[in-house]
Formats: sequence, structure tokens, C-alpha cells
Amino acid sequence: MNIIYIHGLDSDANSTKGILLERFCQQHDADISVYRPDLNSTPEQVFEQLLKLVNKLNREDKTVIVGSSLGGYFSTLISNHTGCPALLLNPSTQPHVTLQRFANELLLKSASGEDESEYKVPENQILHTTAGGWNITPADLQWFANHQLVSIDYPHQIAVLLKEGDELLNSELSKDFYQAHGVTVTVQTGGDHRFTDFGEQLPMVISILQRLLSI
Repeated sequence: MNIIYIHGLDSDANSTKGILLERFCQQHDADISVYRPDLNSTPEQVFEQLLKLVNKLNREDKTVIVGSSLGGYFSTLISNHTGCPALLLNPSTQPHVTLQRFANELLLKSASGEDESEYKVPENQILHTTAGGWNITPADLQWFANHQLVSIDYPHQIAVLLKEGDELLNSELSKDFYQAHGVTVTVQTGGDHRFTDFGEQLPMVISILQRLLSI
């Protein structure tokens, strides 16, 4: 079995959850290979990179995705295109909305003393640089707007884990979206956006992934 871990916004290939997942598999099941690609590129490049990786690995062995936060959004897109099973952790469902905060912050700074309605952020203007080095621009936000999640093509091959205590994303919004499309959603009390108890849940995570691959 191949597992592709797709990290979130301010992360990279060495994300804590990705490393924990890989180490757990190394210790408990040598037949599981974990891939942790760095995805600090434009969303178009990330999508193409993941599409190629999934198609390549699927030719070698059964492949499943684990996506966290923004990685959950990309996981859903990739699943829709390939049918690849996916487990989503506190997934982002509307990045074109949630990431707009970076453009709004820049507007407030740049349009100070001017009519904000007359000010437009240039398409190539850097709005925010992530911890992994991705320079987010208005063009990236437009890509997300053009690729909104409106359907789930393989709902029985997706599972969602949500934390009620997610301080960054609206867990109710995610729950309603995925449940409305027939996806199994598990809401856990408390917790946080980073899923800091992920290590403790790894036996359950592997069980979910194996179940998704058996469908």
C-alpha cells in the first residue's frame, strides 16, 4: 500500500503529521510506503504534481491519500479526478474564501488614505509567503475560485475526521459539505486545527485507510 501525505498551508514535506505517519508505518507494517511531497508551489502546479504522483503510484500498488487542511482540499480534487481513496483531516473546503484574508490585509495597508474600492491588488503581487516558501498571489486565489469543490464523485472512498475545537476552519461547514455529498464524517470533541493528538490516532487512521482501499 502507498500512502501520500498532503500537508497544509504553512507546512512542508517534513510536517509533523507526515513524519509521524511514516515512522508508524515503518515500525508496524513494512509493506506500507509513505510519500511526503513538498507542495509549496502554485495550486495549479500542486494539482499537476499530485495527479502525476497518484497515477504513477497506482500503477505500482494500491494508493490512498491523507490530506490535512488545505491538503484536504487538494485530496478531494485529486480523488474526484482519479478515484483515489482519501482520508481528510480538518479539510479546507473554500480556500478561495479563507485565503482571501491575505488580500484583505494587503488592501488595508496599500489603500490607506485612498478609496479602497478603487484599489486593486496586482495579479502577481505577493500576498503572503508560507513557512514552506510559497508566495501566494491573487492569481492563486483566482485558481481556487475557478476550482471550487462543488461535488464529490466518489463519496464512499472518502472519510473525514474533524475536530470540534478547530480554531482556524469552520468544522460545521466542512461537516455539512461532505455529509451532504454522502461522505462519512467523524466529528471528535475538542482538539485543534493541527490535530495534535494525531500520533495517538494512527492505529485508527491506518484502519480507516485499509477500509477505504477495500471498497
